[in-house]
Amino acid sequence: MAPTPAKDRDRTISMAAEEEIMSVLKERLKEISNKTPVDKQENVKKELDNFYRLYGKWRGGITDELIWDKIRPLPESMLQGYSSLRKVDEDDHEGISRLLNKLVVLKLNGGLGTGMGLGSACPKSLIRVREESTFLDITMAQIENLNEKYGVSVPLVLMNSLNTDSETGNALKKYKGANVEVLTYLQSYYPRIERETLLPYVKDYQNIDSNEGWYPPGHGDLYESLYNSGVLDKLIEKGKEIIFISNIDNLGATVDLNILSHIVKSGCQSQFIAEVTNKTRADVKGGTLIEYNGCVKLLEYAQVPKEKVDDFKCVKKFKIFNTNNLWISLKAIKERVVTGTLERDVIVNHKALDDGRNVIQLETAVGAAIKNFSGAFAINVPRSRFLPVKHTSDLLLVMSNLYNLEDGVIAMSPDRQFPSTPLIKLGPDFKRIQSFLKRFQTIPDLLELDHLTVINYNNLTPRFQTIPDLLELDHLT
Repeated sequence: MAPTPAKDRDRTISMAAEEEIMSVLKERLKEISNKTPVDKQENVKKELDNFYRLYGKWRGGITDELIWDKIRPLPESMLQGYSSLRKVDEDDHEGISRLLNKLVVLKLNGGLGTGMGLGSACPKSLIRVREESTFLDITMAQIENLNEKYGVSVPLVLMNSLNTDSETGNALKKYKGANVEVLTYLQSYYPRIERETLLPYVKDYQNIDSNEGWYPPGHGDLYESLYNSGVLDKLIEKGKEIIFISNIDNLGATVDLNILSHIVKSGCQSQFIAEVTNKTRADVKGGTLIEYNGCVKLLEYAQVPKEKVDDFKCVKKFKIFNTNNLWISLKAIKERVVTGTLERDVIVNHKALDDGRNVIQLETAVGAAIKNFSGAFAINVPRSRFLPVKHTSDLLLVMSNLYNLEDGVIAMSPDRQFPSTPLIKLGPDFKRIQSFLKRFQTIPDLLELDHLTVINYNNLTPRFQTIPDLLELDHLT
């Protein structure tokens, strides 16, 4: 018998090792499930089964980097201009009511205000962003205004995390008399993986909310957790057909009747529509939609090879970015979750825990599911539909006279002469909200502002002991 070639022998050993890892992992997850309180075992088992499948995709090499030369900009058949959509007749209240009665609004509400210096006690949605109104207040006002104006019942769904669920629940108590049905559910929590052993860092499901061995696996978990919670079936039973998904901190993500009408009149043949908008210098790291092997695909910054990062940041090549405003068929979501045909690229994040351990967490992005849905395409929407508040510099904008707030909708003041927003950069002394509010006790007039950079002057002179050559300089912050 001829000897087995070395390459084939190595592959056989590798496959055997992977099978052993998957077998040990399965037993470890079973132990975790068995140690879970009885009332939570069923749901925890579903989550750990989903984690096992995600882990299998990772170990199976499905996270391989894209072949860069195969990436193409979206063709016209996959990218539609917002201005080409047929406008809804605002006086046709009956027609608008029929549209809205098919709709559900879902806000991703799992984040904390750590980007603005707040700790684990404050969900980001409860930060005051306009006068006394929080993100949640503004969202509730939007939906209630629609329901009252058109005599409909558009429900609001919040996907919470363990970090935000309790405080959000307390905040919702003040809306008991509001004309909005609010449904909440928890996104999944998966075990972090030790980099050395490739096995879960934890051995039980205890103290999950304070145990750093567990983590939320990104907003791509939305589909399975929505189904497992029972909320998806409840919405379908109510006759709802379309779900509009967005980040709760994106104040521009309001219900757009023109997009909704386009979906409904197509008979929901377009099962997934993603809103994109034109890139600016502030968006160079934002995920973008591309054509890859004839399909629409989401390309995130974390997936880009290091040697291609500058290429990815090029506004001329990648002209659009994903706003994370999504319109999806509810029945199509259920069908793909039930049949296990909802594929998303695995995003691998390497972390260092407080105790010094190096771990891996596997995540997915909600927009990455676009490749699974028939008739999927993108709409290039106006910049006004992307108004996120990630940092205090964004907060300064929305608190100023640059924007007006009416019925839960924030819109740029008509007195602004330019359609673009000012570029604001605040130094590290303004990162925390408390420090920001202390320094900006009154918000300045920003109507005519083009650019503002604020630094700590005391830190300037020690660092500029010699003045640099500025002859060819375009911009310096």
